[in-house]
Amino acid sequence: MHTISHERLTIERVKEILDNHEQLQLGDEAIAAIEKCRKYLDSKMGDIGRPVYGVTTGFGSLCNISIPAEELSQLQHNLVMSHACGMGEEVRPEIVKIMLLLKAQSLSYGHSGSQLVTVQRLIDMFNNDILPVVYQQGSLGASGDLAPLAHLSLPLIGMGEVYYKGQRRKSEDVWKEMGWEPICLQSKEGLALLNGTQFMSANAVWSLIQAERLSKWADMIGAISLEAFDGRIEPFYPHSHRLRAQPGQLVTANRFAELLEGSELITRKKEHVQDPYSFRCIPQVHGAVKDTIAHVHGVIENEINSATDNPNIFPDEDMIISAGNFHGEPIAIPMDMLAIGLNELASISERRIYKLISGQRNLPSFLVAKPGLNSGFMIPQYTAASIVSQSKGLCWPASCDSIPSSQGQEDHVSMGANAATKLVRLVENTESVLGIELMNAVQALEFRRPAKSSPKLEKIVAEYRKVVPFIYVDRYMHPLMVASKEFIRREDLY
Repeated sequence: MHTISHERLTIERVKEILDNHEQLQLGDEAIAAIEKCRKYLDSKMGDIGRPVYGVTTGFGSLCNISIPAEELSQLQHNLVMSHACGMGEEVRPEIVKIMLLLKAQSLSYGHSGSQLVTVQRLIDMFNNDILPVVYQQGSLGASGDLAPLAHLSLPLIGMGEVYYKGQRRKSEDVWKEMGWEPICLQSKEGLALLNGTQFMSANAVWSLIQAERLSKWADMIGAISLEAFDGRIEPFYPHSHRLRAQPGQLVTANRFAELLEGSELITRKKEHVQDPYSFRCIPQVHGAVKDTIAHVHGVIENEINSATDNPNIFPDEDMIISAGNFHGEPIAIPMDMLAIGLNELASISERRIYKLISGQRNLPSFLVAKPGLNSGFMIPQYTAASIVSQSKGLCWPASCDSIPSSQGQEDHVSMGANAATKLVRLVENTESVLGIELMNAVQALEFRRPAKSSPKLEKIVAEYRKVVPFIYVDRYMHPLMVASKEFIRREDLY
């Protein structure tokens, strides 16, 4: 059971919650803050004395149109309904689940004006795996993630669709089954649900969790490739890395020393003086990615511990401030950075794949005994090259773009949602390329037998051979490539 409170929520904790299928509950501190803020806002409605954006007015460029008190609830209902304009592919369920958690967390600080029943319903949906249908396209990443958060919120008012027990169903039907009534949104409440960065943040959290896993696997796979290519250990000695003092570079070099400890292959005499950059510069490239992940981790963790809707309500100060915490720029730029970092893991991986099949250092061409009759591992490298090329295109930073909206009122936007969805694609692409490298590296290692690698790497190879066999002659490769990709989703081999 995870209690939503005002203690810092870490990305590692989010991962634990998801992995362990934990339930959520609101802590006493959060309940008190939510109720205090809602009570304050209700008390102000009668004597507020001025237009307050999103509370007594329309939205966006309609902010100068005041709404009568008796229509404020309908205003919020209409907001959620009218803003559910997403298009494109559906958001993967695990990211939608993170969205529910992060939205509840953000509303729990008592600066948003939500009803307690609304926040509790988000938690109930999370706990019962009732996941709204959300679409990837539609957010500019500036007025909050309006379209995707509207789809997330539609079920609260008995509209839209959800996935429940493996079936896509109308929310109203599931609500009847659960014995739930649609929520009557109060003043400002629809805006609290839609203004916010939880779509961007959820994609970023999921991507960070995967990136940290892939970074570890990239080291292990790179080490197996180094052994298979008969590479040298000197580029991983700590002496050179201390001269530069880049944290990730030092960590990577130390990691390789640990992975290669006890290897026969790495210590035997080498005929070549140097290795290609894709091997020799692994500490510098993999290390730079580690540093990027660490930076983005800190930024995103700050974000998921923030209230990012608008306006912000401060009951103790008797203030309602219309500002711009929904703007995605603080996380859009880091997400673009992480996308570039992940692509570099894939890019250098593809170059190692190429070297392994190139017929150098006493390895057979395309890693089969009879090349010519057999194409061997020729085409998996093509696939890796194709994926890396696509990823390079996806690395163009979304955050450097902006298109004005809402009749110019929202005249600079972050496009952070595009950065977020591209980042998810980069994760998937990088995972595919690393899976292909592992397939090539383990195949190539067999041509070094009977010499052994280190106990740690041989353990990985032995486990891998349970799902992907040695390739003697040409065969249908796609299923093996998929199995290789799925293999690096294991965390017990770190």
